[in-house]
Amino acid sequence: MDVRPSEEHIAFQKSVRDFARSEIAPHVAQWDEAGRLPVEIVHAMGDLGLFGLPFPEEWGGSGADFLSMCLAIEEIGRVDQSVGITLSAGVGLGASPIHRFGNDEQRGRWLPDLLAGRALAAFGLTEPDAGSDARATTTRARAAGDRWVLNGAKAFITNSGTPITSLVTVTAKTAEDEISAFIVPAGTPGLSVQPPLRKLGWHASDTHDVALEDCHVGPDALLGAIGSGFKQFLSILDDGRIAISALAVGCAQACLDAALEYAKQRPAFGGPIGRFQAVAFALADLAVAVENARNLTYKAAWYKDTGQPFREAAAMAKLYSTESAVSATRTATQIFGGAGFMEESPVARLYRDAKILEIGEGTSEIQRLVIARGLGLPVG
Repeated sequence: MDVRPSEEHIAFQKSVRDFARSEIAPHVAQWDEAGRLPVEIVHAMGDLGLFGLPFPEEWGGSGADFLSMCLAIEEIGRVDQSVGITLSAGVGLGASPIHRFGNDEQRGRWLPDLLAGRALAAFGLTEPDAGSDARATTTRARAAGDRWVLNGAKAFITNSGTPITSLVTVTAKTAEDEISAFIVPAGTPGLSVQPPLRKLGWHASDTHDVALEDCHVGPDALLGAIGSGFKQFLSILDDGRIAISALAVGCAQACLDAALEYAKQRPAFGGPIGRFQAVAFALADLAVAVENARNLTYKAAWYKDTGQPFREAAAMAKLYSTESAVSATRTATQIFGGAGFMEESPVARLYRDAKILEIGEGTSEIQRLVIARGLGLPVG
């Protein structure tokens, strides 16, 4: 098994890295302080082909493998986690459900703009009282002639309120023990996007709660078969966990980059602090963690790309990478000392951004549950 990127992968990764450093890095602090998603950078990533990477050419994609998607997310996340999650969610949670479970009419209507970065789509699974326990959804869909009427609420929905959001895909109960998925176009009467949420991190990422009040959609809104919504969304989350793992690798690598540079330059007691074992060993451990996280992520992507079962591999990658990213921000901030606690420091933003990585796309506890079940343990 060889999960190393090919020469073509490496060339592509460099092109994304150059783009991130020239088009994103100079503006990150401003976007973070303003709490604004820069729609212009979404369009720019679309022009670069990033939103269409893992999709077939017939729908406007480039037909690339999932490892390429991970490389792109890693490099964008290395510069800014908010823009990284915008890309990750736009592809994995936004466009993927339409591509994987939609019919050709739905794909033809929505995918061209989504894959070109002209539009974004949101994924409405989480509710105020249904997070890890997604089966506890209380959103309902009842048939009314040939239409569906949706009522409920979704919480913490990424890319749901941007000027270019075109749709929200939501889960809803169509019977007591039956969950289905529906495409709700932006602007549909009864669909209301609540004010932007104030978050600990990811300040430049668009996040809102969404309400559905007698929201009428047509028969073409049903995504896949009735009753298949829960299974569909769990499958989407398996893909998303690899993507979040790649975002976490970018975060951890950014911490290593910043702390290493600081340790080489910051003087104390007659020389750079990097000469002290306490600092040097912390950076050595961080380098090992980054390498392990990257290898687990690439391995999970390789399993997916080669058509092998990857649920447990995705859970392992997500668990290790996200917890390593959170640890990396602590290490980097400690090395920076008091300067790391200042918002002007690059590691301060990373410290704020990292925590959600252990929560979104399934908490660390859920990942451990998936892994334990993969071991054959009857854990509930």
